[in-house]
Amino acid sequence: MTAQTLHPRVQIVWVLRAVLLSALVTAPFAGAAYLEYLPRWAPVAVGTVALTLTVAHALLRYRRWSYEIREDAIYLDRGVITQVRTTVPLVRIQHVDSRRGPIERTVGLASCVVYTAGSRGADVRIPGLTPGGASDLREELKRLAIRADGEDAV
Repeated sequence: MTAQTLHPRVQIVWVLRAVLLSALVTAPFAGAAYLEYLPRWAPVAVGTVALTLTVAHALLRYRRWSYEIREDAIYLDRGVITQVRTTVPLVRIQHVDSRRGPIERTVGLASCVVYTAGSRGADVRIPGLTPGGASDLREELKRLAIRADGEDAV
């Protein structure tokens, strides 16, 4: 299987999060400007910089995210500033979920979460899938994990 990219609508979710983060970063500066501790232009400057950086990060994040399912493992490649390559051997998979948060449901997307054996919080999330794609991926990973576990058994 070749490397798969995420659905383009995931950019909407990530840009909305970027806008929210920018607003949260800008709010204290707006409050300080309202109380006249800072010049009136300060929150505008901070908001512009924060919005530019967070939206650019969201768009670059989309371009950098890919995954590949092979017979032996799941390979993930992601990250803008720090690039992360993750390999999850199929024999380590405990269970797989499809997940749809409220924003994902609004834009018609879902995620696939792969839980692995190992330390606490050892899970991998593949965002930006269509609901059908997430279900198909969940079933494919389940099938491959069962086959890999059978081959690994003594």
